[in-house]
Amino acid sequence: MSPNSVGKSDVVAFKLAEQDFCIDIGLVREIRGWSPTTVLPHAPHYVKGVINLRGSVVTVVDLSARLGFGATEPSQRHVVIIAMHEGRIVGLLADLVSDIVTVNDEHMQAVPDIASDPAREFIIGMITFEDGRILRKIDLAQLLPTPQGGAA
Repeated sequence: MSPNSVGKSDVVAFKLAEQDFCIDIGLVREIRGWSPTTVLPHAPHYVKGVINLRGSVVTVVDLSARLGFGATEPSQRHVVIIAMHEGRIVGLLADLVSDIVTVNDEHMQAVPDIASDPAREFIIGMITFEDGRILRKIDLAQLLPTPQGGAA
């Protein structure tokens, strides 16, 4: 890499509750259409349930509910982003995937210190664009439910 080159990364941009968010493309395994989930008793309010992904049971997280925007009533227009983080596969329910964007590191800014924003703890940066749009980059480590149990 030359000394004048700027760091770049690709992100998958998606919409939730009329808002723009993204995650690193390297975390995304596939994007699927919505299909009904099997509900888990006593699951957190933001877990829609589980789906069978080619023989693996995958938890589906309602991103809108998790970020404090209210529960999603999924329809055929919604998507599930299948992502892997630290060896765990999870489905992320979103309104729609809008784009794959290449981001220059210089466009990534810190999250403003706004205590009233319930989503702040899950956002690791803000990506600004010349057209005024802002993508909030989600921190999957903070967003995902903590695995229960532990070493046996």
